[in-house]
Amino acid sequence: MTRRVRATLLTSCAALALAAPTVSMAAAHPASARPVPATHDILPAHDVLPAHDVLPARDGWASADGGTTGGAGAGAARTHTVTTWQQFTAALTAGGPGPRVIRVKGTLDATGTGTATAIATGTGGCAAFAAEGYDFARYLAAYDPAVWGRDRPVSGEQEELRAASAARQAAAVKAYIPSDTTVLGVGGHARIIGGSLQIKDADNVVVRGLTLESPLDCFPQWDPTDGERGAWNSEYDSAVVHGSTHVWLDHNTFTDGAHPDSSLPSYYGQLYQRHDGELDVVRGADLVTVSWNVFADHDKTLMIGNSDGAGGTDRGKLRVTLHHNLFRDIVERAPRVRFGKVDVYNNHYVVPRDGYQYSFGIGAESQLVAQANAFTLPAGVGAGRVLKKWKEAPLTADHNYVNGERTDLIAAHNAQFPDEALRSGAGWTPHLRRHVDHPRAVPYLVNHRAGAGRLR
Repeated sequence: MTRRVRATLLTSCAALALAAPTVSMAAAHPASARPVPATHDILPAHDVLPAHDVLPARDGWASADGGTTGGAGAGAARTHTVTTWQQFTAALTAGGPGPRVIRVKGTLDATGTGTATAIATGTGGCAAFAAEGYDFARYLAAYDPAVWGRDRPVSGEQEELRAASAARQAAAVKAYIPSDTTVLGVGGHARIIGGSLQIKDADNVVVRGLTLESPLDCFPQWDPTDGERGAWNSEYDSAVVHGSTHVWLDHNTFTDGAHPDSSLPSYYGQLYQRHDGELDVVRGADLVTVSWNVFADHDKTLMIGNSDGAGGTDRGKLRVTLHHNLFRDIVERAPRVRFGKVDVYNNHYVVPRDGYQYSFGIGAESQLVAQANAFTLPAGVGAGRVLKKWKEAPLTADHNYVNGERTDLIAAHNAQFPDEALRSGAGWTPHLRRHVDHPRAVPYLVNHRAGAGRLR
């Protein structure tokens, strides 16, 4: 689909939408916020979000430079309804390049695949991916710090078998979303368990209406040199935007589901971490809008830019908008930013009582604008902890509300952490915003309308 055709399609479809005008924050008031429909609850299995919706004009960075339409031009022959992970991955390549819509119905379990034997017998899970000879008990015995030490990375037979097992899992659980594609959850119960959506080197992708349960890494690697006590490192984000442009992620729910970190064991005195992130935007990705999603019950949640040394690919890119998302019980990275011009507004942050680190991570050459967000902090967690300075980079943070009161987040941070003072002024002004709600209205709006199965 050419830029001109896409822009024409975007304009035509957007003209049919009931677009609310952008309002200034000075004029905004809770009473003027958009009403929440009475039908905001999880809805039955039909297209709550129409399959051929396109990102409206001026709705974040993904609306720039021709906009984002996904598979809106797909005909009936290129519209697939899938009920298994195998059907889903097949639909991603069926018919070759061109617009496609993939409607996800019910639960797709990526870890129930594995080998042909596992498929035929109905078994699966981690055992289906394990290389012959791999044994976790032997792995633990071989690399126990009392035996192996803490001054060198692990190596040898069991590490090689672990790596081979991990490669088999990666091949089974990663699904690569091509250009000009819409992936859409049907109704309120479309769910992907154990799968990792890879939006890599693609353009014009829409993902909406899905519950994405964080993949469990079957074969985390022990790194005795990671920190003073070593650490277990895992792979697989629920979704990765890698080197792609024009991506719209909307009305999804990202969660650890049945396997939160609190359910995981410890080995060598460290948490056996089997989760990575919920969403990463990395390696030259650009023009991304993340709207009306729920990010819940996770540690390292959302990273924009994955390395201080990636300036060659990331500088001038990583332009991302986050609006009307709910971040509930998130420990850190909501988001952590490097390089990008990132616009974060009208999100609700419900901070956990225990374990909280920060919400906004200020990294190398980041240009974060955080405005009109709402924070619900428990007793004992001060507003100064919302920001975390990793590198020297100025940001704009104004008109944010903490527990119902307007709060200067930069001043609060600098008062609590004077040795890590942050500077104000990101150096740019966001202009791709359709509507800005008053922060006092944000908790109600977002809590009732964000996530899979909810109406816009």
